Amino acid sequence: MHKIRKAYNTEIDTLVSFQLAMAKETEELELDSIKLKNGMQAVFDDPTKGCYFVAEKDGEIAGSLLITYEWSDWRNAQVWWIQSVYVRKNFRKQGIYKSLYHHILNIVNNDDSIAGIRLYVDTTNKTAQKTYEKLGMDGGHYQMFEKMD
Repeated sequence: MHKIRKAYNTEIDTLVSFQLAMAKETEELELDSIKLKNGMQAVFDDPTKGCYFVAEKDGEIAGSLLITYEWSDWRNAQVWWIQSVYVRKNFRKQGIYKSLYHHILNIVNNDDSIAGIRLYVDTTNKTAQKTYEKLGMDGGHYQMFEKMD
């Protein structure tokens, strides 16, 4: 069994390393580690931005994700966005993400102020898409558009 909990600010270096690895692995991106760390610190400093959850196995942080919040006027409730998912390579295929997901789902299912969960995934990341589908998520009927700097 994996222990799931909110991340501690003191674990930020581990979380930064996860995101650097994830960006490289999934999108071949080299992130600016200082900007990334400052962005992650902003979440710890201002809980209205989101919160990080980690999965521990054998006393080690095996994976993590970020929850951010979207207000839905249609639902009069928050929607929780799962972002920045990463599981260390040596812990993959051991149910780490599944444990994180079920922990988040349990919170959502027991809080009427949260309407549901969303996430986005790179269109080329077929492995992640299969994982999300196995957990009962679907691609929905929305297409995402963005303009990013």
